[in-house]
Amino acid sequence: MNNVDTTHDQRSGVVKRRDFIRMAVASGMATTVSELPAKETPKSSPKVCTYTEHFQKLPIPQVCKVFKQIGVDGLDLTVRPGGHIDPKNVKEELPQAVKAAREQSLEIMMLTTGITAPDRQAEEIVATCQKLGIDRIKLGYFPVGKFGNLAKRLDEARRQLDAIVKLTTKYDVRPCVHVHSGNTIPSNGFMLHQLIREMPPDRIGAYLDSYHMTITGGNGGWRQAIDLLRPWISLVALKNFQWERGDRDDIGQQRWRTNYCRLEDGIAPIPEFVRTIHETGYRGFYTLHTEYRRSVADCIKLTKDDFVFLRKVFARLS
Repeated sequence: MNNVDTTHDQRSGVVKRRDFIRMAVASGMATTVSELPAKETPKSSPKVCTYTEHFQKLPIPQVCKVFKQIGVDGLDLTVRPGGHIDPKNVKEELPQAVKAAREQSLEIMMLTTGITAPDRQAEEIVATCQKLGIDRIKLGYFPVGKFGNLAKRLDEARRQLDAIVKLTTKYDVRPCVHVHSGNTIPSNGFMLHQLIREMPPDRIGAYLDSYHMTITGGNGGWRQAIDLLRPWISLVALKNFQWERGDRDDIGQQRWRTNYCRLEDGIAPIPEFVRTIHETGYRGFYTLHTEYRRSVADCIKLTKDDFVFLRKVFARLS
């Protein structure tokens, strides 16, 4: 069992408590370990990275300096067309980004990519990730297509995911499918579960999102989706929103839209969302999505606010 020392008390035949703890950690028995007294399992706050899309006006070394000053642990780096790194330059520029992060004692903790097929460019990205020790990537999106063809599109998306998994498994990189909303597949957590339910959780991940999962499952649906996706949870994005009144259509129907807001000000119940994920046994990092349609200076300030609030949320986890 992972070569763990299983020394027993010779008189009772019972595994010693300190050895049980070591065995539990090595075998992934996180729930059992978390039930032991707090004095033997000191609390540690989850790591946090920040999504770089809304900081793309800054070069990566400057983003690293900003993130270091904010206090987060690393970057969720965009490597896709229009991102911080164009995929065709990944072999040259991603190692430079990792170096810039390390100079600020940060990590490139994940990549946000546009990968939807196992093509040559996708292979260059995951091969470079393997060399640099980046083991999580977000995939791109699959369009929902015309109304009436959803069942067919789901089958097609599932086949594409199977092909991607065959590629990424070769490089020990886990592709993660983002729970989105709107005209994409998947557009909610239940659809994601339908897509990946037959796939091994150690080869493909569910990427949860407080914003999108609250939009599509606001009255408890997000919690049920987390329950279904629990074995696959590999990434978690935190962001929040408010509903804003728009104009009316030509017969008077009121229309609404979402607008991003600080974590503590929105409709998604961030403390409850995080606690529910914690209850599944997830102990990975979180990615802070400060997707404010504001200037870079404003985004920096709002990111600081969100990170301060998030540390309060983490402090309440048991």
